[in-house]
Amino acid sequence: MEDYLNKNFGDIKPKNSSNEALQRWRKLCGVVKNPKRRFRFTANLSKRYEAQAMRRTNQEKLRVAVLVSKAALQFIHGITLSNEYTVPEEVKAAGFQICADELGSIVEGHDIKKLKIHGGVEGIANKLSTSTTNGLTTSEDLLKRRQEIYGINKFTESEVRSFWVFVWEALHDMTLIILAVCAFVSLIVGITMEGWPKGAHDGLGIVSSILLVVFVTATSDYRQSLQFKDLDKEKKKINVHVTRNGYRQKISIYDLLPGDIVHLAIGDQVPADGLFVSGYSLLINESSLTGESEPVGVSVENPFLLSGTKVQDGSCKMLVTTVGMRTQWGKLMATLSEGGDDETPLQVKLNGVATIIGKIGLFFAVVTFAVLAQGLFSHKFQEGTHLSWSGDDALEMLEYFAVAVTIVVVAVPEGLPLAVTLSLAFAMKKMMNDKALVRHLAACETMGSATSICSDKTGTLTTNHMTVVKACICGKIKEISRSMEASSLSSEIPDTARKLLLQSIFNNTGGDVVVNKDGKLEILGTPTESALLEFGLSLGGDFHAERKQSKLVKVEPFNSMKKRMGVVLELSEGHMRAHSKGASEIILAACDKVIDATGEVVHLDEASTNHLKDTIEQFASEALRTLCLAYMEIENGFSDNDSIPATGYTCIAIVGIKDPVRPGVKESVAICRSAGITVRMVTGDNINTAKAIAKECGILTDGIAIEGPDFREKSNEELHELIPKIQVMARSSPLDKHTLVKHLRSSLGEVVAVTGDGTNDAPALHEADIGLAMGIAGTEVAKESADVIILDDNFSTIVTVAKWGRSVYINIQKFVQFQLTVNVVALIVNFSSACLTGNAPLTAVQLLWVNMIMDTLGALALATEPPNGELMRRSPVGRKGNFISNVMWRNILGQALYQFVVIWYLQAQGKPLFHLDGPDSDLVLNTLIFNSFVFCQVFNEISSREMEQINVFKGILKNYVFVAVLTCTVLFQIIIIEFLGTFANTSPLTLPQWFLSVFIGFLGMPIAAVIKLIPVGSK
Repeated sequence: MEDYLNKNFGDIKPKNSSNEALQRWRKLCGVVKNPKRRFRFTANLSKRYEAQAMRRTNQEKLRVAVLVSKAALQFIHGITLSNEYTVPEEVKAAGFQICADELGSIVEGHDIKKLKIHGGVEGIANKLSTSTTNGLTTSEDLLKRRQEIYGINKFTESEVRSFWVFVWEALHDMTLIILAVCAFVSLIVGITMEGWPKGAHDGLGIVSSILLVVFVTATSDYRQSLQFKDLDKEKKKINVHVTRNGYRQKISIYDLLPGDIVHLAIGDQVPADGLFVSGYSLLINESSLTGESEPVGVSVENPFLLSGTKVQDGSCKMLVTTVGMRTQWGKLMATLSEGGDDETPLQVKLNGVATIIGKIGLFFAVVTFAVLAQGLFSHKFQEGTHLSWSGDDALEMLEYFAVAVTIVVVAVPEGLPLAVTLSLAFAMKKMMNDKALVRHLAACETMGSATSICSDKTGTLTTNHMTVVKACICGKIKEISRSMEASSLSSEIPDTARKLLLQSIFNNTGGDVVVNKDGKLEILGTPTESALLEFGLSLGGDFHAERKQSKLVKVEPFNSMKKRMGVVLELSEGHMRAHSKGASEIILAACDKVIDATGEVVHLDEASTNHLKDTIEQFASEALRTLCLAYMEIENGFSDNDSIPATGYTCIAIVGIKDPVRPGVKESVAICRSAGITVRMVTGDNINTAKAIAKECGILTDGIAIEGPDFREKSNEELHELIPKIQVMARSSPLDKHTLVKHLRSSLGEVVAVTGDGTNDAPALHEADIGLAMGIAGTEVAKESADVIILDDNFSTIVTVAKWGRSVYINIQKFVQFQLTVNVVALIVNFSSACLTGNAPLTAVQLLWVNMIMDTLGALALATEPPNGELMRRSPVGRKGNFISNVMWRNILGQALYQFVVIWYLQAQGKPLFHLDGPDSDLVLNTLIFNSFVFCQVFNEISSREMEQINVFKGILKNYVFVAVLTCTVLFQIIIIEFLGTFANTSPLTLPQWFLSVFIGFLGMPIAAVIKLIPVGSK
């Protein structure tokens, strides 16, 4: 079976499967009882094709718009433009001078001519009653009027489907429809023959069973849909920095309005259509909107920013002009959201299992009906009544047909693929509470197979709360654990060195110091930038005063490839100065001078170089992150088109930044080790810092630590030998991380999880089996490329995700084992009985109840089992593990053999065993068989909680769902036997009969325990 599944249903990957592969497996699915339900949680391929077509249209529109705007620029140069635009009355009345359609046509159409007519960006801001400096004024009345005129920043989503929609979909089950027709015919014939109410019992029994199945199924499906809806809301929570009322603040993108001033940096998603106000080196990736991967430069000359695009480099201030469904991104997202998530490999595999068993079941059902019908024909032929048919004969034939159809109901395990969804929905909801947001369903189950985790250091293994604790300035090393020590350091530094240091800290930064609503200073920016700014303030520096003393000419933002950031300043005296900061050894290598103890600039000789290198080593060995700050004077002819010089700098200072290891990380790494998961640290930091932290975390044990530049020079053969031993990679670039992941997956067959937070991590997150983005430090680009977002940026949460992933995988295996056992027994019992005795012991109503126990209720009980500590003591499944393992086949066949032997024995010897005689003996015996069969499933469900362990009761009372399902099953079974006999073809049983049928079921548990002792191969 596994070979068949891998061949026909195995080309679906955990992510990035082709539409052709998704289409192929759908065509292979035969014997589908209810397509609406079976394929509910699969991708809507037609909507995806629609979205692709929309992207192509956008690409063409933008291409034309850019060409037109270029032509317009040449045409309007030096021409006075006339304004023919008329402001609609309702817009005027609301206090604005431009309507939403006009704004949309300017930005979406890249219409430079219209923009000039309206007075450029400042003119548009005035017409929107906003300020490019202070942003919107947020009085309730103004915001409401703005919303009415321009709309809100949300796209249309599909409505939440009501419970009755799920009832309607459950009724589309073909076998239930056929059974309903049988019930209807049975009612007519029965009432005609025996009158009301006696003649209606069989028909009403089937109808009641159908309704019970439909409502239980619909309730389960409806609850799942609500869980997914909640998770979708969480996925879409994105905050942006805006200026409102003159203050920088964070708001949800859904609260953005035209007129808002948004601050964008590397990795951010442009939250609405807008215009560039000011910024540096801005490169925008428009591939998400147009499919075009070449980045576009945005500046004052080309100021158009489109919603949904990503900031690839640089930073800017943007004026929002168009929001929500008025943007192309809004329309695209509305279509994409209907496209749905890709189905997971397990869903597809279990669709394959359902198809195989469905075909077998259909064959058995046809043969069963043929055998039963042939028996009736033979009987009538022997009596010579084959030409005259009574109502009873018709009812009997109808009952045979209903039994055959019900065998198909039981045999086609429609619930298998849906059990995956149920288990994933349950796990995703619980993981959300554990600070992990799953963006793609498949990540949940893939994480259970993970064999390797490549983790960042900063913010994941460490707390990301950074402070400058040591500094080497003018050749002196000083510890700075309190602001008092920083201020005393300030008095010890020569005045010229102090001024240069503060100029470097406050100008060469991606952070900001703002006054918040309470009038207090607040530092904004990454933890590293915040630590440096805090250090600058503690030295007595004034951020805003320092910024006013010079003009920024060019900014080259930090990125993980260059590992440095640079700015060029035009000073008040008129000359130019460049500042650079970044990885200590890289910046120090670019220096040829240093500031000495007297504050003088001197040549960097060998002794000074060695002293600074030793200082870097010393800081790094204490697990400090080291940064070097440097400057150089440059000639006045520098323009913003020139590159900032790479060498010739003067070293100002080396700072050591403390970022403590997170509590619990060492224990989590140890858990991973015991679970067979290798943890590797991949960081851009100095190798000594990385080694010190890795040892503290328990990552670096007997393996090796390597630097990115050395790693890059290795051949493929060397990498194949080296990679299994690597535990730490320092000074790595995003490309190194991508190469490492690729080799681990392709050459070594590992299932790899990778963490990332920056824009440049996106390729590695995309390449990995499971991409884990950081929720706090992560950019929007990283989050969009990831499969799971770690909301608290904590490594321990990653271990929780792995535990839940394993739980999902094992829970589904348990459910499959349980359901296949019921399938096999129900099929063989009814088929063999029909062939050998001429009648089926389990009626249509009884089989429907059994189907509900093993399908919806079984999935609820077994697929929602929470994870336990034992899961992380097993070896990972890895890439090659068979889903239906030998252990499962052993348990299925052993339990099925026991159940079949018991039921067959009851059928053959039940009457003398229970001393049954009289007219009702057949009915009582069939009731006993039905009751024993159901209790076999009840106790088998308990045995299925553990596939290899003998103790199946451990933690059973903690799983309330399991206990509730089991209790409801037993109670309803008692009601069916004792009170619903006329509808379910059962007879009330005596206490000894109850005891024996329950005991037969219970006996399956010790037998299951003995079966578990039989050794089988791991596959």
